[in-house]
Amino acid sequence: MSVTVSTSNPTALLAAIKKAIDDKGKKGGINTWAYDAEGDFTHSPDQWAKRAWFRPHIGSGILKFGLLGQDGIVMSKLIYGAYHGRFLEMLLTHFDGSFSEGRATAQKDSEVDSFKCRD
Repeated sequence: MSVTVSTSNPTALLAAIKKAIDDKGKKGGINTWAYDAEGDFTHSPDQWAKRAWFRPHIGSGILKFGLLGQDGIVMSKLIYGAYHGRFLEMLLTHFDGSFSEGRATAQKDSEVDSFKCRD
């Protein structure tokens, strides 16, 4: 359940996302996402805050975000659906000129995701 963005400059896109979050409250700033000291992104409205995180991974021509869950808590479809949808919405709203394609996987991506699933 990762988000992958095709971009010619993944490092610059990641820096631009963080800058827009830092510019919260200003024109063009992102008000509904935050990132922590590790660089992981969480949706910041009270309903969703710290229920999951996206950890960025830079690759050749891609910026991939793996989903991290809360320790010991099963990831619900509601949480991963909301996080993926709203993260892609944020990217499309603020950075549509910085990438050519964004997609979300429907199942856990064992390379980058880390959360507890229902058996």
